[in-house]
Amino acid sequence: MVTSRPGSPICDWRHRKWPGRGSSRGGAVSESGGAPSLPRAREWGEYVTYSKWRTMARTLCVWFPDWPLRCLDAPSDRPCQVVDDTNRIVGANALARRHGVQDGMLRRAAEAVCPTILTYVQDRGAEAGMFEPVVVAIEAVIPRVEMAHPGLVFVPVGGAVRYYGGEAPLVEQVVGAVEAVAGPGAALGVAQGPFAARQAAALAERDGGPCIVTDERAFLASLEVGTIGSDDLASTFRWLGITTLGELASLPRAAVASRFGTLGLDAHRYASGEDRDTHPRLVPEDHAVEETFEEPLVNLEQAGFAARNLAHRLLDGLREEGMAPHRVEVEAESVAGKVLKRVWRSADPFDEPNLAERIRWQLRAWVESGGIAGGLRRLRVMPADVSGEGRQLGLAEDPASEAEATRALIRAQALVGPDAVLQARRQGGRDPLDQVQWFRWGEPAPVPSRDPAAPWPGRLPAPSPTLVPPRPRRLGVEWEEGLPARVRLRARWEPVLSWAGPWRRMGRWWEGEPSADRYQLVTSAGAFLCEVRNGEAFLVGIYD
Repeated sequence: MVTSRPGSPICDWRHRKWPGRGSSRGGAVSESGGAPSLPRAREWGEYVTYSKWRTMARTLCVWFPDWPLRCLDAPSDRPCQVVDDTNRIVGANALARRHGVQDGMLRRAAEAVCPTILTYVQDRGAEAGMFEPVVVAIEAVIPRVEMAHPGLVFVPVGGAVRYYGGEAPLVEQVVGAVEAVAGPGAALGVAQGPFAARQAAALAERDGGPCIVTDERAFLASLEVGTIGSDDLASTFRWLGITTLGELASLPRAAVASRFGTLGLDAHRYASGEDRDTHPRLVPEDHAVEETFEEPLVNLEQAGFAARNLAHRLLDGLREEGMAPHRVEVEAESVAGKVLKRVWRSADPFDEPNLAERIRWQLRAWVESGGIAGGLRRLRVMPADVSGEGRQLGLAEDPASEAEATRALIRAQALVGPDAVLQARRQGGRDPLDQVQWFRWGEPAPVPSRDPAAPWPGRLPAPSPTLVPPRPRRLGVEWEEGLPARVRLRARWEPVLSWAGPWRRMGRWWEGEPSADRYQLVTSAGAFLCEVRNGEAFLVGIYD
C-alpha cells in the first residue's frame, strides 16, 4: 500500500477504473507471480516485440517549474518572465501566467497580454551553477543522478527503493533534502521510464504533492496528446479526433508510422508505455575521450573550447561505429586532485553543439561552486546509453549528411569568417528578396522584423522564386498585341508557353522608385519572374 506523509499527497493509479469498463487497465499478472502480460493488440495497438526502444526502469523525476525565474532576484509582486536567445518565454511567475503568459510564447505576444511584465534574459550557465547544490543534495540520498537540463533531473530508483523500504519513503527523503537547499517548489514523480516520470512530475506540480504512478498504461492513456512534445503533430491528432495517448496507442503502429513518419512512430511508442531508443549494453571504455592540460585551465573561455573539442572527438568516434549517445558522464579533476563527476542525459541523441554546451554548463557550475580549486587539470567525457545512429529516414531526412554539412560549414567559417557563412529565414515583404532575412549560420534565428503573416499589398502569390539575383538583370522580351511572346535566353529566343500576370507593384514615389508590372513566364527552358518598368523588362526571379 502506498502511503504519503501529511500535506504531500501521492497519486496511486492502481485503482483507477477505465471509463466504460469494469476493471483496471493494468497488465494482467500471472498466478505464478511472473511479469505482466502484454495488453491485447486490438486495445493497445501493435505489440509485436519489445525492442531496444523499451527501457522501463523505475525512475524518479525531480522538476523545478520555472527554474530560470527562481535563479533571478525577481520581485514577487510583479509579473515576470524569462526569455531565451530567440525571445521565446522559458519561465514566468504565477502573476504573469494569470494574465495569459505561457511558455513558448514570443516576448512581443507576452507583452501584449501583460504590458507591465518584467523581462529577464536566460543565462543557462548561471542556472546550472545554482542547480548544482540541488543535485548534490539529491546524490546524498540516491546516486546516479542524470541531468536533462538545469531544473530537471532523472534518477533510477531500483536499488534505493530496497534500501529505504519503498518508493514513498524514498520520495520523502528526496523532498527533505531538496527543500533544505532550495526551499519548496519541486515537483516529484515516479514511474516506469523517464517520459512517464516526467508526466507524473507535471501532475504533481498541478496537484501540489509527489506523484507515484503504479499503473503506467492507465496513467499514460489518460494524458492529452499535447504531452508528446510536438505541437504540430498534436494539433494534427486533435483534428483527427485523437485527443489522448490511450486513443493514440490503440491505433496500429504500422499505420501511424506510415502516415506520420518518425515523429508519429516515437509518439506511438511513448503512448504505448515505451521509452527512449538506447542499447542496454555497456559502452566500451575506449570510446571515452580525455584531455590532460599541461597548463591548468583557469577561465571558462578555455574550458568552453576544451568542451567543444572533446564533444567533437567523442561523437566522431561513436559515429564511426554507427552509434550516438543519449547519456554521458562528465568527469573533471582539479589541480588539487579532487575528482568531480556528473551525468547528463537527453531523450534524443546528443549532437556536438548540445553536448559541448552541457559540458560547459557543468564546468561553470563546478567552478562557481568552488569545486575546481586552482584550475582544471583533466577533463574526461564517457558515453553511457547509446543508440544506433542509423534509422529509417523520412523523405527529407538524412542525419549523417546533415552532420557532414555542419562540420563543413564550421570549417568554412574558420576560413572566411562568420559573416561570410549565412543562413536564411522567411519574413514579411512585397518582393521575393525582401521576404528573406539573413543571419550568421550557427546563431539562433532572430525574431522576424516583418511579420510574414501580415497583409503585404502587391506581394506575389505563392510559390516564390527559388533563385533571386541580388540586382534585377535586363531581360529581352518580345511582345505581340501587348502579350509576352518570346524571351531571350543567352543567344536564343524561347517561345513563351504560358504566362500569368500582370501584378501591379506600386513604387515608393517618395524615393523616386517607379511602379512596375510583374509577369510569370514559362518556357521550355524554365519558368521566370520578370518585371516591366518604364518600357523595359528585368529578370527578378527564377523558379525551380
